[in-house]
Amino acid sequence: MRLMLVHPSSLMYSEIFLRLEPLGLERVAAAARDAGHDVRVVDLQVLSRGLLDREIASFAPEALGISLNYLANVPEAIEIAQQVKATVPGCFVFFGGHSISFIAEHVLAQADGAVDAIVRGEGEPAVVPLLQAARDGGLKTVPGVVCAEGRGPAPTMLETLDFPRPARDLMRKRNRYFIGELDPCASIEFTRGCPWDCSFCSAWTFYGRSYRKASAEAAAEEMASIREPNVFIVDDVAFIRPEHGHGIAAELERRRIRKKYYLETRSDVLLRNQDVFERWTRLGLRYMFLGMEAIDADGLDLYRKRVSPDENIRALEVARKLGISVAINLIVDPGWDEERFRVVREFALSVPEIVHLTVMTPYPGTEIWHTEARQLTTRDYRLFDIQHAVVPTTLPLDVFYRELVRTQSVINRKHLGLSTAIGALGVLGRNLAHGQTNFARMLWKFTQVYNPGRQLADHQRHVRYELPLPKQPSTPNRQDLYIHTKPAARRSPATPAAE
Repeated sequence: MRLMLVHPSSLMYSEIFLRLEPLGLERVAAAARDAGHDVRVVDLQVLSRGLLDREIASFAPEALGISLNYLANVPEAIEIAQQVKATVPGCFVFFGGHSISFIAEHVLAQADGAVDAIVRGEGEPAVVPLLQAARDGGLKTVPGVVCAEGRGPAPTMLETLDFPRPARDLMRKRNRYFIGELDPCASIEFTRGCPWDCSFCSAWTFYGRSYRKASAEAAAEEMASIREPNVFIVDDVAFIRPEHGHGIAAELERRRIRKKYYLETRSDVLLRNQDVFERWTRLGLRYMFLGMEAIDADGLDLYRKRVSPDENIRALEVARKLGISVAINLIVDPGWDEERFRVVREFALSVPEIVHLTVMTPYPGTEIWHTEARQLTTRDYRLFDIQHAVVPTTLPLDVFYRELVRTQSVINRKHLGLSTAIGALGVLGRNLAHGQTNFARMLWKFTQVYNPGRQLADHQRHVRYELPLPKQPSTPNRQDLYIHTKPAARRSPATPAAE
């Protein structure tokens, strides 16, 4: 079967700070290709909509899948689905991805016949039986599938992360993927899942608080196959299990693999497993993202981070000692007033680390969706990008955005302004010598992307597609939030399937 897989356009923050390869889509593509399907991938983060239009016409896909890990991309995905149905009559169109897994029936209804099925949960174990059912019938019997006939059995999880290995060879313009000065940058996955239960996050509800690890051998083999000199480790929390981090490190050392690494972890994990992170600095770990979320105990308790302000400060000290550059994330509460923004600015200027701000957003699949969603001031999918306020703000909305951008601008001048550019001339020179311009463009694009007028105007756009509301504002049974059941039965990459 001719299968086209599509990743939607970039979100607001990825216009500047990062643009990551769609690792999940690459793995789904590999699973389908291993089963004998003819697969093509179009990533609209780096390719044009015009190219997609031309490829739909020339490739004439028999099936087309769109990855929806982010709610803000739902309207774009529905429009693409409608176009495909008009251009290639009979094409089987399906959606899948993290965010859409929680609202599958609603989006299916909104698409009004342009989407034949939505896959809830992990895509790798679902894509082959889905395509077979698209040809032979029986969609409702495929685990994880939601279609016009109803919801199929609960989705299952991969038994192992060792395969399928991402089909990176199907991606075009790989030099457009980057994170900060790591330009270009590939991505890799060592683990899936998170054992914590932060109230604002849906990673633990998606995976049911499970935690799976790739084998050290498979992880190192995949790393050896990556051409890029820089790699982002996409795990929700890196190196929770120290023996796993040491095991992969040992395999990389044995193969003499050296790259520059960026990863995300928690303060308590860094403090507990300092020896792992120290070992990885010798392998090339240079950058780390720490989701501190709040600078005081009340904020940390609100988001159920299960760490203390003291632990966060000590973790920053450890990272500095190891020579790791840290990016801190803080969640902006829509209830902040001007004084609170001032305090946060002072904190951001008092530490050497980069500070990122994301706006508290109730997402389907999170606990705060069920407790806060009735307060939503908008249900426009496009505003659910952690850069817009979607619940009432204490400040007038225009003042809230003014303070938000003012705070972001202060941080930007500290880290991405002229002085940083001068200090980063060596990095810029090396990147430009290799034709890499992503980092250079990032240094100057801030005011083009972040400005109060643009963000306020986004609320005035015509809204065609809206999020559903939860049935009742209450804290649900946690088990009811989980997407998956048990791991899928293990299938060899060579196992044939119907084309």
